[in-house]
Amino acid sequence: MLKVVAFSGILSNKQTLNPDFYKWNRIKVRYCDGASYTGDVEAVDPATNLHFRGARVFHAIIDNLLARGMKNAENAIISGCSAGGLTSILHCDRFRALLPPSTKVKCLADAGYFINAKDVSGASHIEEFYSQVVATHGSAKNLPTSCTSRLNPGLCFFPQNVVTQIQTPIFLLNAAYDSWQIKNILAPGVADPHGTWHSCKLDIEKCSPDQLKIMQAFRMEFLNALSGVGSSPSTGMFIDACYAHCQSETQETWLRDDSPELAKTTIAKAVGDWYYDMNPFQKIDCPYPCNPTCHNHILNPSEHPDV
Repeated sequence: MLKVVAFSGILSNKQTLNPDFYKWNRIKVRYCDGASYTGDVEAVDPATNLHFRGARVFHAIIDNLLARGMKNAENAIISGCSAGGLTSILHCDRFRALLPPSTKVKCLADAGYFINAKDVSGASHIEEFYSQVVATHGSAKNLPTSCTSRLNPGLCFFPQNVVTQIQTPIFLLNAAYDSWQIKNILAPGVADPHGTWHSCKLDIEKCSPDQLKIMQAFRMEFLNALSGVGSSPSTGMFIDACYAHCQSETQETWLRDDSPELAKTTIAKAVGDWYYDMNPFQKIDCPYPCNPTCHNHILNPSEHPDV
């Protein structure tokens, strides 16, 4: 783990870069458990000394922060990106319950809305993978019972099966063409043995017309998975048409002169207005490549040899 990490975007302490949250106490929690803090296995693997106890880690961290003064918080947000975004969904109501009733608590999930979709070969790759994660970590008892009472626990790792039951206000920030999901859900290496998708996954502008057609269908699957979220003003939504993954903790996508916008609104303004109940925000972008404000990921092949 890096010894020094940048606090930018929603974690910035500069008013010009983060006008709504710059004065807040900002805590970055290291991601260490591999299952969005849901694991709880008593047994320790003697060969590796691996502990699958993410849920206990989560509670220990929150207890520690409450003792340090978070118990006096007037306002609180649990946020995260990628697996941390999934944490913010799966633990949203739990976080609310651990804080005093007087605290205004909301949840922000950035790039955590992973969908249950078949890959390009027609296999349910991500569904099987999530099922194995939940089994390995003993996660079932820490997933929402509103879901596990009716579905296989592995399916309750997918936000689309739990988000409708969340009581705490939540904001979903996601790219409709999430680069992690395109790489690992739609076209994982196991489904693309000849590397047909390799260049496309590194740079969306290198995708063929046929690949773009498949990605447009994936976008429709993604939007369909969001359809149960509902239109309550307590639920925020910023779904852009970018090829990106994680947009709240990098300054260029959170708030800058050239940041991504929906309805002429930056992510920072949309989240701030939603949190402080000034303006609800639920916007879904038009299909790629319609949004000129996007910061589309171009991945370095040496850093992504698995792509």
